Amino acid sequence: MSTKKDSKDEKEILDKETTQQETNEISAEEQLKLDVAEEKDKFLRLFAEFENYKKRTSKERVELFKTANEDLMTVLLPILDDFDRGLNEIKKAKDKALLKGMELIKDKFYNTLTKKGLTHIKVEQGDIFDVELHEAITQIPAPSEDLKGKIIDIVEQGYKLGDKIIRYPKVVIGQ
Repeated sequence: MSTKKDSKDEKEILDKETTQQETNEISAEEQLKLDVAEEKDKFLRLFAEFENYKKRTSKERVELFKTANEDLMTVLLPILDDFDRGLNEIKKAKDKALLKGMELIKDKFYNTLTKKGLTHIKVEQGDIFDVELHEAITQIPAPSEDLKGKIIDIVEQGYKLGDKIIRYPKVVIGQ
């Protein structure tokens, strides 16, 4: 009888070992699946981060191209102002040929800058003063009640390069 019992015990031990091996195999298989899922998650996150990086650098590159001329434009704006002042003085002298020649040169210069993205900010006397668009250099008593808080004089024109203001119009406002 002891052989039957020994045989039965051996069979139970073998069954336990087989079950334990299957459990180990399942857990190893599950572990591999978990590892694959974790690596897949890391890959997806890295891919998404790379896509965001590409979008960001592309956007920065477009912005750089739009405003690449900003320094040059800023340096050229005083020359444009000098043209305006010179034209005003030539108009006083009433020399038609000189006036026409200077206007042609100024227009060519301005059109060249416009082709590169420069635009004039339109400001007129009587416009409402806007802190976001204008730079007040001084306040003077308003000549009439309806000019209080409004632009009385434009000292220097303002310009944009694309959507970015590179020089705010300098104005005098009434108080």
